[in-house]
Amino acid sequence: MQINKMTRKDFEALPHRKWDEEIECDSIIILPTHKKHDSGFRKMDFVAVVKDEPICLLSGCSDVIHFDGIGGFGKDWVKYGGCPDLVVPSGWSIYCLPKSGLLCIFSNNGKIYCDTACSSFEIYVIHEEDK
Repeated sequence: MQINKMTRKDFEALPHRKWDEEIECDSIIILPTHKKHDSGFRKMDFVAVVKDEPICLLSGCSDVIHFDGIGGFGKDWVKYGGCPDLVVPSGWSIYCLPKSGLLCIFSNNGKIYCDTACSSFEIYVIHEEDK
């Protein structure tokens, strides 16, 4: 079913990925939960989307989402010996789905890599030069 036609309950009924499964997708839908994180903030789940079709739920345990990782330095920045001198812009955008009212995140600059499901949820744009 296309994401524009889905209700919140439709999204909640999707299967979860394995916590350490690597996922690449076109966009991610933010799915707030009613459960509280140890921080006191609500936990969020996220839906991986490919070609306007939902694939799976991604987290369920995160209270924060980090675009291009914690600090915004991109994926695997530590392997370069520290903070990079240049961070390639990712062009993140968010829109609101018409039926469910949920927010959908995407980047104009490539597919999204979803890191493992942890307390903080990190997503990265997969730039063409990173492939």
